[in-house]
Amino acid sequence: MMFSNLILHILTNLKPSPQAGPSALSVYALRLGPGEEILSCLVRFVEQKKLKAPFVITCVGSVTKATLRLANATALNTNEVIHLNENCEIVSLVGTLNEEAHLHICLADKDGKTIGGHVLGNLEVFTTAEIVIGEGDHVCFTRKMDDRTGFPELVVSSRSLQI
Repeated sequence: MMFSNLILHILTNLKPSPQAGPSALSVYALRLGPGEEILSCLVRFVEQKKLKAPFVITCVGSVTKATLRLANATALNTNEVIHLNENCEIVSLVGTLNEEAHLHICLADKDGKTIGGHVLGNLEVFTTAEIVIGEGDHVCFTRKMDDRTGFPELVVSSRSLQI
């Protein structure tokens, strides 16, 4: 088999991997103001910048409301959802921001009691949201349905191997 045919064969038969790298890192920072919805703003930012492997590095700020799916949800029972309608501090916001963003958040109420879960949306900024976004420069994030979990799960691939 000729070398070029061998390379073509390898590239066309590559299976997506749950890992790839190492990769250089690009960093972006943005601040959202009162009334802005965090998830939709992040999705729009990623689309505008054409990011291929974006993720949240850190976020501080506060929200007036949030809609979260709790940890006991399954593919068949995704209705374990809570709607918060109170001012909360963002203690943590982490996750990937590819075409189907997968974010988890931890919020603290006025008494310091925390609650966390999978972000479904409705994260309305109270005072500020200061967000730092990273992107792996040499990798790409996509999602593919995983029959084992019933959810679209992360697929990581190397950009240099994409055709």
